[in-house]
Amino acid sequence: MGGRVRGDDLLHKEALLAQNLDRLYPNAILASTYANRHEAEALRTVLDLLNTAKSGHLTAAEKSAARIVIYGHSWGASETVHFARALNRLGIPVLMTIQVDSVTKAGQDDGTIPPNVREAINFYQLDGLLHGRRSIKAADPTRTTIMGNYESSYKGHPISLAGFSWYARAFMRQHIEIENDSAVWDRVKSLILSQSPVPDSEQKLAANPSVDTRAAK
Repeated sequence: MGGRVRGDDLLHKEALLAQNLDRLYPNAILASTYANRHEAEALRTVLDLLNTAKSGHLTAAEKSAARIVIYGHSWGASETVHFARALNRLGIPVLMTIQVDSVTKAGQDDGTIPPNVREAINFYQLDGLLHGRRSIKAADPTRTTIMGNYESSYKGHPISLAGFSWYARAFMRQHIEIENDSAVWDRVKSLILSQSPVPDSEQKLAANPSVDTRAAK
């Protein structure tokens, strides 16, 4: 999560996306969101989930079985890369990192993607006082594919910021607009699902639950 936002604050699209993924695909995806200052808690969760033998330490097989996607907005996007780097030190692979208007936290490098990440993508806007980085690069291009750096602009078509403070609306409008841009988060959702074992048929049914599937039975 960005700023000083709690991990369970459903006003923010990051938390809402995780909740929806958990609800729609309970047998395929476990999605959790954390405050960007709670890396230690997130790391404990990942290590516990990977340690299926409950031995207290990860085997090479348990590490290689990891299927992890990390995403975040603002400081949360900076933490996304920082967290991937922590997993790299432990020899744990990451399928993808997704950064939305990434703002560098002190002591972090959110522009260089560590070599344990297979694919990385960056979404940003440049119009506001607070805006994300324009580009990311791979520490090792032979191991990490940068899928692209995609700019959004809200000039002429503002995004609703209902529920956000006057301060956020006045001084961080565009930075919060990209966080509330459904088109961006639909893309993030699709990217996550592309890395998951959820069948296409189940994804389509979740996207359109009113579809009558009796003919297929």
